[in-house]
Amino acid sequence: MDNSSGVGVLDKAAVVLSALEGGPSTLAQLVTITGLARPTAHRLAVALEHHRLVARDLQGRFILGPRLGELAAAAGEDRLLAAAGPVLGALRDHTNESAQLFRRQGEYRVCVSAAERPVGLRDSIPVGATLSMRAGSAAQVLLAWEEPDRLHRGLQGAAFNATMLSGVRRRGWAQSVGEREPGVASVSAPVRSPSGRVIAAVSISGPIERLTRQPGRLHAATVIAGANKLTEVLARHAAQQEAQNGAPADHD
Repeated sequence: MDNSSGVGVLDKAAVVLSALEGGPSTLAQLVTITGLARPTAHRLAVALEHHRLVARDLQGRFILGPRLGELAAAAGEDRLLAAAGPVLGALRDHTNESAQLFRRQGEYRVCVSAAERPVGLRDSIPVGATLSMRAGSAAQVLLAWEEPDRLHRGLQGAAFNATMLSGVRRRGWAQSVGEREPGVASVSAPVRSPSGRVIAAVSISGPIERLTRQPGRLHAATVIAGANKLTEVLARHAAQQEAQNGAPADHD
């Protein structure tokens, strides 16, 4: 069966990605698996690395890159957003604070769903708002489980440090007090894909006067429960796909 699309460079790039699906490969192994000439295999792998479709492991071997997971997660965004509305509404009603769902897009995080506190002083973050990845509890959550090199880059100029992110990974939630905006506190927890990768952050935010300087003590358990509900929705959907297809679905 001819798998050629008629666009040679894309076909060869697809061959490289397919080869890496089997695990890390040195350049020599990539040449053997793909049958490509060494200069061609190297040029394609480096170009794909530039676009984050390919990365390197600690031994310098080529591996599938994080961009593939991001694209796969975006393909599942509709079901995540459909489930987010009720979960954020319940979170808002339980905590009496505004609730948001954030996803990372490059060097920023974007609010993709929100449930605002109806009255009184609130931290209003509209859907579509683009915020920094350098401050705030959601930024901490979205960065804490990243690959070491990307985590290191993300910490440059950030209001938090590696020790704080280590604490986030240990606890499973993050908090910030006046970090993103003076007078505002927040608590966030991770939403994970069926493979376990962090793809979003659920947050609640409001004035420090209500949330105090230890907002995690008040609301971490509730925020984690909300994030876990969304994680479970994605896991159930993946399981249903597997059952329908009769074979394991791609989870990332």
